[in-house]
Amino acid sequence: QVQLVESGGGLVQAGGSLRLSCAASGGTFSMNAWGWFRQAPGKERDIVAAITWSDGNTYYADSVKGRFTISRDDAKNTVYLQMNSLKPEDTAVYYCAADLAWRIRGRIGTKVYEYDYWGQGTQVTVSS
Repeated sequence: QVQLVESGGGLVQAGGSLRLSCAASGGTFSMNAWGWFRQAPGKERDIVAAITWSDGNTYYADSVKGRFTISRDDAKNTVYLQMNSLKPEDTAVYYCAADLAWRIRGRIGTKVYEYDYWGQGTQVTVSS
């Protein structure tokens, strides 16, 4: 059973930075892809970024390209999301998730239903 625990959320002014962490346990991480999603009040949960554990291939939503960076630390079984130049529209609950089927699918998952395990979420609030 894969368990994911996010941390690092908080309140930051526009233009500032935050780094989110997702600590993973209970699985074979080298086989997975890992994603960060976000959900603002009244909106759907959308992909922000994703990375394959084995070779570090990445995916970014257009809205965060050039501002956010996803990375992983093999030794710590942790995935990070570095968020720079934050905007008020980045305000949301951010979720970490594991995609166990990306190799079979042939691509990193970008939809909620393509992910199998989820963390509890961490709130990011960007003030203007």
